[in-house]
Amino acid sequence: MAEISATDAKNKFGEVLEMARKEPVRIQKNGRDVAVMVSAEDYRRLTEGASGVNPLIVKLHAESVKRWGKVYEALAK
Repeated sequence: MAEISATDAKNKFGEVLEMARKEPVRIQKNGRDVAVMVSAEDYRRLTEGASGVNPLIVKLHAESVKRWGKVYEALAK
């Protein structure tokens, strides 16, 4: 992963965009990581399916409710 200071990122924004197309770019301010710039393709890949719940979890939850629903209701009272 490439690394650049926030000041350099501001002053060389076009270059940082090109760098991010090849690999993620870590941006630091005062020696601390503050951001990571990634390409649009990498961002899409990282966020695919992030908005939904894992289908296996949904299935296991439904099975649990089916099996233990009356117990859950009793405990909720």
